[in-house]
Amino acid sequence: MRSRDGNSYPWLTVLSLIFLSFTTLYADDYLISYRYVVKNSTILNEQLYLSKAMINCDGEESKSIYLDSNHYDTLKEVIFQNRDKFITYLHQIGIQIQNKDVTINNILTSTTILTFKTQCFKVDFNDKFVKISSLK
Repeated sequence: MRSRDGNSYPWLTVLSLIFLSFTTLYADDYLISYRYVVKNSTILNEQLYLSKAMINCDGEESKSIYLDSNHYDTLKEVIFQNRDKFITYLHQIGIQIQNKDVTINNILTSTTILTFKTQCFKVDFNDKFVKISSLK
Protein backbone atom coordinates (compact mmCIF):
# COMPACT_ATOMS: atom_id res chain seq x y z
CA MET A 1 0.00 0.00 0.00
CA ARG A 2 1.18 3.49 -0.73
CA SER A 3 0.36 6.61 1.18
CA ARG A 4 -0.45 9.95 -0.42
CA ASP A 5 3.13 11.13 -0.10
CA GLY A 6 4.37 8.11 -2.10
CA ASN A 7 5.90 6.15 0.75
CA SER A 8 5.25 2.44 0.83
CA TYR A 9 4.28 0.69 4.06
CA PRO A 10 4.63 -3.09 3.59
CA TRP A 11 3.72 -3.77 7.23
CA LEU A 12 0.37 -2.08 6.65
CA THR A 13 -0.30 -4.41 3.73
CA VAL A 14 0.58 -7.45 5.83
CA LEU A 15 -1.64 -6.30 8.71
CA SER A 16 -4.59 -5.66 6.43
CA LEU A 17 -4.24 -9.11 4.81
CA ILE A 18 -4.08 -10.77 8.23
CA PHE A 19 -7.16 -8.88 9.39
CA LEU A 20 -9.15 -9.82 6.28
CA SER A 21 -8.17 -13.48 6.54
CA PHE A 22 -9.27 -13.71 10.18
CA THR A 23 -12.63 -12.10 9.47
CA THR A 24 -13.40 -14.68 6.78
CA LEU A 25 -12.33 -17.68 8.89
CA TYR A 26 -14.86 -17.22 11.65
CA ALA A 27 -18.57 -17.90 11.37
CA ASP A 28 -21.18 -15.25 12.08
CA ASP A 29 -23.43 -15.44 15.13
CA TYR A 30 -27.19 -15.33 14.57
CA LEU A 31 -30.14 -15.36 16.95
CA ILE A 32 -32.97 -17.52 15.63
CA SER A 33 -36.45 -18.14 17.02
CA TYR A 34 -39.54 -19.77 15.50
CA ARG A 35 -43.27 -19.82 16.27
CA TYR A 36 -46.03 -21.80 14.56
CA VAL A 37 -49.74 -21.58 15.49
CA VAL A 38 -52.39 -24.09 14.37
CA LYS A 39 -56.08 -23.72 15.26
CA ASN A 40 -58.59 -26.42 14.33
CA SER A 41 -56.12 -27.96 11.85
CA THR A 42 -55.65 -24.62 10.09
CA ILE A 43 -52.36 -22.76 10.12
CA LEU A 44 -52.95 -19.34 11.60
CA ASN A 45 -49.45 -17.97 11.85
CA GLU A 46 -45.85 -18.95 11.19
CA GLN A 47 -42.97 -16.68 12.14
CA LEU A 48 -39.24 -17.14 11.80
CA TYR A 49 -37.10 -14.48 13.43
CA LEU A 50 -33.48 -14.04 12.33
CA SER A 51 -31.14 -11.46 13.72
CA LYS A 52 -27.40 -11.08 13.57
CA ALA A 53 -26.02 -11.12 17.11
CA MET A 54 -24.54 -7.85 18.27
CA ILE A 55 -22.01 -9.60 20.51
CA ASN A 56 -20.27 -12.94 20.03
CA CYS A 57 -22.12 -15.89 21.52
CA ASP A 58 -20.32 -18.17 23.92
CA GLY A 59 -20.62 -21.92 23.87
CA GLU A 60 -19.62 -25.03 22.01
CA GLU A 61 -21.18 -26.18 18.76
CA SER A 62 -23.45 -29.15 19.36
CA LYS A 63 -25.62 -30.05 16.36
CA SER A 64 -25.00 -28.86 12.83
CA ILE A 65 -26.96 -28.83 9.61
CA TYR A 66 -25.74 -28.18 6.07
CA LEU A 67 -28.12 -26.38 3.71
CA ASP A 68 -27.59 -25.82 -0.01
CA SER A 69 -27.06 -22.11 -0.58
CA ASN A 70 -27.83 -22.08 -4.34
CA HIS A 71 -26.03 -18.72 -4.59
CA TYR A 72 -28.37 -16.94 -2.16
CA ASP A 73 -26.76 -14.13 -0.20
CA THR A 74 -28.79 -13.95 2.99
CA LEU A 75 -29.49 -16.56 5.64
CA LYS A 76 -33.22 -15.91 5.40
CA GLU A 77 -33.27 -16.82 1.69
CA VAL A 78 -31.26 -19.99 2.31
CA ILE A 79 -33.56 -21.10 5.14
CA PHE A 80 -36.72 -20.47 3.11
CA GLN A 81 -35.32 -22.52 0.22
CA ASN A 82 -34.58 -25.41 2.62
CA ARG A 83 -37.52 -24.78 4.94
CA ASP A 84 -38.59 -28.37 5.67
CA LYS A 85 -35.06 -29.51 6.42
CA PHE A 86 -34.46 -26.54 8.73
CA ILE A 87 -37.73 -27.02 10.66
CA THR A 88 -36.86 -30.71 11.15
CA TYR A 89 -33.48 -29.56 12.51
CA LEU A 90 -35.23 -27.24 14.99
CA HIS A 91 -37.41 -30.15 16.13
CA GLN A 92 -34.26 -32.17 16.87
CA ILE A 93 -32.83 -29.34 18.97
CA GLY A 94 -36.04 -28.87 20.93
CA ILE A 95 -39.34 -27.16 20.18
CA GLN A 96 -41.87 -26.55 22.93
CA ILE A 97 -45.42 -27.67 22.16
CA GLN A 98 -48.45 -26.15 23.84
CA ASN A 99 -51.89 -27.56 23.18
CA LYS A 100 -55.18 -26.12 24.41
CA ASP A 101 -58.56 -27.82 23.83
CA VAL A 102 -61.76 -25.94 24.69
CA THR A 103 -65.29 -27.29 24.36
CA ILE A 104 -68.15 -24.79 24.26
CA ASN A 105 -71.70 -25.96 23.40
CA ASN A 106 -70.31 -29.31 22.19
CA ILE A 107 -67.98 -27.55 19.74
CA LEU A 108 -64.33 -28.47 20.20
CA THR A 109 -61.69 -25.82 19.52
CA SER A 110 -58.07 -26.97 19.50
CA THR A 111 -55.09 -24.64 19.41
CA THR A 112 -51.49 -25.88 19.12
CA ILE A 113 -48.49 -23.58 19.41
CA LEU A 114 -44.98 -24.74 18.50
CA THR A 115 -42.28 -22.45 19.89
CA PHE A 116 -38.53 -22.50 19.47
CA LYS A 117 -37.17 -19.98 21.94
CA THR A 118 -34.43 -17.62 20.81
CA GLN A 119 -31.08 -19.37 20.62
CA CYS A 120 -27.67 -18.44 19.27
CA PHE A 121 -26.29 -20.22 16.19
CA LYS A 122 -22.97 -20.12 14.37
CA VAL A 123 -23.52 -19.67 10.63
CA ASP A 124 -20.74 -20.28 8.12
CA PHE A 125 -21.38 -19.36 4.48
CA ASN A 126 -19.48 -21.22 1.77
CA ASP A 127 -19.88 -21.18 -2.00
CA LYS A 128 -22.20 -24.18 -2.20
CA PHE A 129 -23.61 -24.64 1.29
CA VAL A 130 -24.31 -22.98 4.61
CA LYS A 131 -23.37 -24.65 7.87
CA ILE A 132 -25.66 -23.80 10.79
CA SER A 133 -24.58 -25.00 14.25
CA SER A 134 -26.46 -24.60 17.51
CA LEU A 135 -24.52 -23.53 20.57
CA LYS A 136 -24.79 -25.17 23.97
